[in-house]
Amino acid sequence: MAIAPTVTPLEDLTPAAGHIATIPPPEVDEDEVVVTEQDARFLRGLYTTRHEVLADEPESKGGTDQGPTPYDLLLMSLGACTSMTLRMYANHKSLAVNDIQVRLRHSRIHAEDCEDCESKNGQIEQLERHISYKGNLTETEQQRFLEI
Repeated sequence: MAIAPTVTPLEDLTPAAGHIATIPPPEVDEDEVVVTEQDARFLRGLYTTRHEVLADEPESKGGTDQGPTPYDLLLMSLGACTSMTLRMYANHKSLAVNDIQVRLRHSRIHAEDCEDCESKNGQIEQLERHISYKGNLTETEQQRFLEI
């Protein structure tokens, strides 16, 4: 289905001082995500058929800090997927696991600082993930659980 683009002049997106522009939520089809501008800087509305979330940048980067950054959202998504997958596996195998926690961190490594990099230009994006949980698993169960 082709959707005709609509254009909203940027001046209509610029909120008055201390006020956030409110753009009506768009219509969203099932299995679709829509991202809209909420101001003429970084504030964005993220929509599914049943949910609305804001994304933004911190004030130090020119945003209004009203929502997670795109990298924060990416890490949240990866963490949620990891945690849900582990919970599904633990339930399926009747494993005694509680309080699954996933911590993620994003960093950039400058290629010039990397000994094994193919290029010495640019940056390498690095994601770190730490999984913790409470439970009483055998060594084999724990190894398989973390492999999942």
